[in-house]
Amino acid sequence: GVSWNGKKDPELIQNVSEGLKKLYKTKLFPLEDTYHFHDFHSPALEDADFDNKPMVLLVGQYSTGKTTFIRHLMEQDFPGMRIGPEPTTDSFIAVMHGEQDGLIPGNALVVDPKKPFRKLNAFGNAFLNRFVCAQMPNAVLESISIIDTPGILSGEKQRISRGYDFAAVLEWFAERVDRIILLFDAHKLDISDEFSEVIRSLKNHEDKMRVVLNKADQIGTQQLMRVYGALMWSLGKIVGTPEVIRVYIGSFWAQPLLVADNRKLFEAEEQDLFKDIQGLPRNAALRKLNDLIKRARLAKVHAYIISSLKKEMPNMFGKENKKKELIANLGEIYTRIEKEHQISPGDFPKLAKMQEILANQDFSKFQAVKPKLLEAVEDMLANDIAKLMTLVRQEEAAMPSQSVQGGAFEGTMNGPFGHGYGEGAGEGIDELEWVVARDKPTYDEIFYTLSPVNGKVSGALAKKEMVKSKLPNTVLGKIWKLADVDKDGYLDDEEFALANHLIKVKLEGHELPTDLPEHLIPPSKRGL
Repeated sequence: GVSWNGKKDPELIQNVSEGLKKLYKTKLFPLEDTYHFHDFHSPALEDADFDNKPMVLLVGQYSTGKTTFIRHLMEQDFPGMRIGPEPTTDSFIAVMHGEQDGLIPGNALVVDPKKPFRKLNAFGNAFLNRFVCAQMPNAVLESISIIDTPGILSGEKQRISRGYDFAAVLEWFAERVDRIILLFDAHKLDISDEFSEVIRSLKNHEDKMRVVLNKADQIGTQQLMRVYGALMWSLGKIVGTPEVIRVYIGSFWAQPLLVADNRKLFEAEEQDLFKDIQGLPRNAALRKLNDLIKRARLAKVHAYIISSLKKEMPNMFGKENKKKELIANLGEIYTRIEKEHQISPGDFPKLAKMQEILANQDFSKFQAVKPKLLEAVEDMLANDIAKLMTLVRQEEAAMPSQSVQGGAFEGTMNGPFGHGYGEGAGEGIDELEWVVARDKPTYDEIFYTLSPVNGKVSGALAKKEMVKSKLPNTVLGKIWKLADVDKDGYLDDEEFALANHLIKVKLEGHELPTDLPEHLIPPSKRGL
């Protein structure tokens, strides 16, 4: 554990989430509370926010395959699931682990202290009637929870019919989840206004965002390239930094591929996405730490803003007029705080939103600047967080095995259908004969033209031959290391054939292994 620099007796912090909880309650919450942070930005955090399993939020237009994607990951239907071309999921569904299958309605969910949803109360009944938790015993859900969201339609009518602030609810989730997956449909890529608005409202969480270009098996390669380009272009206009967002292309369901040309690509992309999701439990502590830092920085700026407004307020008369004037000049107040406290403009809350909320606030209830509270948060950012950071590293090291299991994540391990099985360097893995022997006669012809001495060719001679493949030196160096099995700096005929075999593997677009697999070791060198 790490001892805490409390003035009383130093306590041992057992784990990261305990440490974060304590920091929040003792150092950050008092600042938030004093300056009405919760009315402006985000409700207070609860224990469940620190203790909960990593959550994955799925966002997309209707019929991009969100619900099917969840079903694909878990390989099982979940309670309350509806799939169809029409906007079927018009609720938020939190898919979580439970001993029995069942649905818990929103109103019951927000009073359960064990679940991280209590603060969703604020969005009112229109929202709570559209929020359920589907519980089921599924291996995947032992390590993550998944939030399915209503399909986003195009057009104005639905924004009015929802009856609650959809973007605000999504933003609430975005702040608390570990991964946000935006789903797009490759064979009809039109991004509606509401979807653009939603993506914009998730703006501060680009680090959590991944994009899935789904149903990519329904179009041919050329069209797929065009769609991919169009998607990156649209994302660039909305997000501003599309290069940081990873886009996975594929067909995320268990049906046969319609156009199988890109099967290899889809397999590799699905693997990468699975790896990304499987890493979430390991990185959960770091994510919570990051989110708390983001929050603390906003709370600090917020305190400066509110105390500045307080300072400007007259004691007696003309309060209303002064209030209007201050709200109108909020931008100048931002600039002043920015200069005075050396704060980067990116840390400030959105101006328009801030002005809107300020209009309904009673400025006479605002507090003047309280250096002690700000110092506590400064201290937390400067010292405590660094200590927790080392604890995060220790925790990660102590539990390397913590990755998501079950469901579709299992299929990638199975026999010949494991990723890359029997392909590339894995070719010939279950054959009795050495796979290199097939082409060895061809390689031998080249070998003997290099006039070997004592049955071996030198590195310099082998190099001349190997560079003809036009592969970069870094790759050829790796191939040399794998092929020189006895590490004598020369290649005999078997090792030379092996080197050529590995060159072929690489030229066919496969990855090279880090170590030479059993079945590729030349027969005469086995058991050395």
